[in-house]
Amino acid sequence: MINIPKGTKDMLPSEAYKWHYVEDVAREIAARFGFKEIRTPMFEHTELFLRGVGETTDIVNKEMYTFDDKGGRSMTLRPEGTAGVARCFIENALAQGVMPMKAYYIASVFRYEKPQNGRLREHHQFGVECYGSDSPAADAEVISLASTFLRSVGLESLELNINSIGCPQCRAKYNAALKAYIGANLQGMCGQCQARFEKNPLRILDCKEEKCKLVTANAPKITEFLCDDCKSHFEKVQNLLSKQGIAFKVNPSIVRGLDYYTRTVFEFVSTDIGAQGTVCGGGRYNNLVEEVGGKPTPAVGFGLGLERLLLVLENTGKLGAVKERTDVYILPIGENAGDYARKLVSELRNKGVRAETDIMDRGVKAQMKYADKSGAAYVAVIGDDEITSGTVRLKNMEDGTERECSVDRIAEALL
Repeated sequence: MINIPKGTKDMLPSEAYKWHYVEDVAREIAARFGFKEIRTPMFEHTELFLRGVGETTDIVNKEMYTFDDKGGRSMTLRPEGTAGVARCFIENALAQGVMPMKAYYIASVFRYEKPQNGRLREHHQFGVECYGSDSPAADAEVISLASTFLRSVGLESLELNINSIGCPQCRAKYNAALKAYIGANLQGMCGQCQARFEKNPLRILDCKEEKCKLVTANAPKITEFLCDDCKSHFEKVQNLLSKQGIAFKVNPSIVRGLDYYTRTVFEFVSTDIGAQGTVCGGGRYNNLVEEVGGKPTPAVGFGLGLERLLLVLENTGKLGAVKERTDVYILPIGENAGDYARKLVSELRNKGVRAETDIMDRGVKAQMKYADKSGAAYVAVIGDDEITSGTVRLKNMEDGTERECSVDRIAEALL
């Protein structure tokens, strides 16, 4: 037997309704905010992620699925969504269209890391990207979209943490202060942090090793080093969130794990999954488009892992009443009734009814058992008498009540 690869998971038919639920809500909320769907390839040239995501990140250093194709070109399975959208934005000259360009995606991403609850080697993300606006209003709108989505799917125990990591100019001053603070304790930190010390010391703040967290606990705050423009931008974002009734906490330790972020960064945390509480993260990345070959273009967005979200929803019992179900099961008795039932089911489906009938040559008892297990809302038994009279009795499978209905009015009775 060939088993599923480690770190991947099948979506079974019995679980599909969960995915449909969150994806449908994602599309609905994105549409409310004026975001339209974008789809990019599952694999891109490796250089895109080296330049866009950053060579000092864990994703690039340890987690990418990279391979040479038959033409000797280095390709990488998409480890996150934003870099691919930036490439698409440049290559398709979307800057010449309506701005801001507001897009969302629901896509699989691939990272080679230790599988854990809600985080697989192939997982799925809902993300949004807003290109062309440097206004704090764009930051607030993207955060509001994330908040609206998370609450719409049923999350209640949410905390929004925000921070500003500034622009390259003020961040250079902060990096110098951070290196001066960390330098004396560097030898006691993990190898990854020691490697980051020279290339990207800000990333040290994102380390999850306890010995490193102890060192950085009292490190200088980046908010103390923001230039006037970045400070003003961050204050305006906070004011806009407050005016929209979105509660938040300023958390100077948030830097996010990708090199392309500038200024605003944020995370939504749920207390329902304990230590692995982040369910959504994002921020502004004004330099990304230029970094991957385009003209300077401000941008802001977020990414949200659907497996982790589903885990939270399951833990809080939010998915119990969302199941998809068949509207009616037509139960035929006899060969003539079987042909009649299949014709009736076809007509019902054409009218928008979710209808099923027997295709296994089962008896009446077995069919009724199947209808019950498959979650049919109603069952209609069809025999010679029903064919002659043109009427059926619709049985409500939840409470057992029955009502008589004309065969040609079944659709109207159900919809």
